[in-house]
Amino acid sequence: MASYEYVSPEQLAGFDKYKYSAVDTNPLSLYVMHPFWNTVVKVFPTWLAPNLITFSGFLLVVFNFLLMAYFDPDFYASAPGHKHVPDWVWIVVGILNFMAYTLDGVDGKQARRTNSSTPLGELFDHGLDSWSCVYFVVTVYSIFGRGSSGVSVFVLYLLLWVVLFSFILSHWEKYNTGILFLPWGYDISQVTISFVYIVTAVVGVEAWLCTVRDSSDEFVKFFQHGSSCHLQIF
Repeated sequence: MASYEYVSPEQLAGFDKYKYSAVDTNPLSLYVMHPFWNTVVKVFPTWLAPNLITFSGFLLVVFNFLLMAYFDPDFYASAPGHKHVPDWVWIVVGILNFMAYTLDGVDGKQARRTNSSTPLGELFDHGLDSWSCVYFVVTVYSIFGRGSSGVSVFVLYLLLWVVLFSFILSHWEKYNTGILFLPWGYDISQVTISFVYIVTAVVGVEAWLCTVRDSSDEFVKFFQHGSSCHLQIF
């Protein structure tokens, strides 16, 4: 394995010609988040490596996952009759999730600001993003939890595949076109998730139980019975 040639000389030569190219048409990103990130990146000193910003954001995502795993190891904490996750935890997780999202948005801007943008940096960034897809989905799952009043593990499994497939599809498209068309779902989901964490701390997990239970039941029926099943979201 140590002597295996993972990258051919032709591919290595392509690094010198590579240039990052992305298209972002999401109004939330264009008119809200990018202006915000442009302001935030000016706070960082020019000697701060973009990859360190990337890795710091990833560590926040992992920390959220571990924190929630400590308070909700079996995903039953949100179920009736079980000890719920403390309200302060939801607030911390919500703030840190938004911070991680912000760092993921400014690392590339820091790279271009310091003229240190490289293909390896993009690989490092998106490689960690691929792992984050798993961590943030599983962390959100603790809001709804398992049991009769929550969301089944099968739905969690499907959601993980939806998120991962969306991520892989975007990069497969980039591989063939040379342009990364950024999906709208990422920015919207990150802002929404951060907001939902804070709201959960205020209203409690009970506020989500009935709505999510009905929705998840119909979601499972849809995949079990195919397109003939009528999906009803209450």
